[in-house]
Amino acid sequence: MVRLDQVEELRKRANISYEEAKKVLEEANGDILEAIIILERQNKINPPEGGGYYTTKDSTREQESNENHGNKKEYHDREVSVSIGDLLRKLVGFILKLIDKGNRNHFEVEKNGERVIKLPVTVLAILVLFMFWVVFPLMIVGLFFGFRYSFSGPDLGRDDINRAMDSMAGVAENIKKEVKGDNSDGENTDNRR
Repeated sequence: MVRLDQVEELRKRANISYEEAKKVLEEANGDILEAIIILERQNKINPPEGGGYYTTKDSTREQESNENHGNKKEYHDREVSVSIGDLLRKLVGFILKLIDKGNRNHFEVEKNGERVIKLPVTVLAILVLFMFWVVFPLMIVGLFFGFRYSFSGPDLGRDDINRAMDSMAGVAENIKKEVKGDNSDGENTDNRR
């Protein structure tokens, strides 16, 4: 429904009758700017000179708010709080997406081809975040005891990621062989038998 103040505003800018203003505003669903564009297309008003633009802001209200510093500060504070609110909403949305991805993908621990543990990546991330000095060394030690790590799921279950995990296990196996004194052929290099 079109309000009287909208009709008055359009009449000020377009110099048309109340009836014409009401009809155009109804056609524009109450949008004054859209109504002005419609009137321009119908050649009932001329576009602004010099390629300017129309505004629906009331210049007297804007001037009063500029003169009143208290209201201006209040408006600025409200604007900042909206920006912080938007930022927090985006941050929470990003974190929720990360948690969702973490819950859809899994970290798997295997030994001798048999799965020992399968847990969501979110749980692994929390463990690494809060217990880094326990989890990380355990994972490295696990490599030397024949444990293999891999990821599964729609986002992390890719071959390139799992090949990297396998190469870490291969490096651990090579180090273990060197420490035992085995060479690459599997023969013992210790000649003291």
